Amino acid sequence: MTNSEEHWLGPFRQPLLTAVYMVALLILLHVLRLLHVLPYSPADWGLYPRRVFGLHGILTAPLAHSGWKHLLSNAVPLLAMITVIFAFFRRVAWQAFIMVYLLTGVAVWLIARPVFHVGASGVVYGLVSFVFWSGVFRRSLKSIVLSLIVIVVYTPMFAGILPNQEGISWESHLLGGAVGILVAWWFKAELEPEEYREEYEPDTRSRFFDPDTFAKTRAEREREQLFGQDRAPGES
Repeated sequence: MTNSEEHWLGPFRQPLLTAVYMVALLILLHVLRLLHVLPYSPADWGLYPRRVFGLHGILTAPLAHSGWKHLLSNAVPLLAMITVIFAFFRRVAWQAFIMVYLLTGVAVWLIARPVFHVGASGVVYGLVSFVFWSGVFRRSLKSIVLSLIVIVVYTPMFAGILPNQEGISWESHLLGGAVGILVAWWFKAELEPEEYREEYEPDTRSRFFDPDTFAKTRAEREREQLFGQDRAPGES
């Protein structure tokens, strides 16, 4: 690996590894479930709204998927968004991720349809929403650029919040997006070092004249208007 490659990968190495570990955990759990090493039914993993037996799903539902297609459709954006958050929102990455994870589950348990909900898509929508709205709330160049990238890449995901989609927990998508807005607002003041703006005070000094030249000229003109060209204040 060349020095330039090391320099480019440096800031992203740990965030990428964090994302890989998390996605690898999902894949491992799915394989163990397929091998019947772990319970497989939605009742064992899923979140069922407003029922005590469904509360555990707040923690376990994002870890379970109905099949490989379902898992891979969440794994790719999850890998990308975890990398982005841990690379560009270092001060609040863990707090933001945990809040999105837990609050999305709580919101689904409180509001969603009374069916079993499984999958990490609600967390994905929450993270995407967090990155986008952080740009809106923080108004730093970095966060705005990230928001624009999210708009371009994840625009097709907006269809996922539409209701009455058979076999899709659209409530998880919608509520995850709402939670992402809340978390972005909560951490809006937790700026990264590169996001702080230096106080700027314009330099009004001339490069070619004495700094007081124009001030003196203005003062003299005002005196002439008030007292006449040949008179000064106090003269009669």
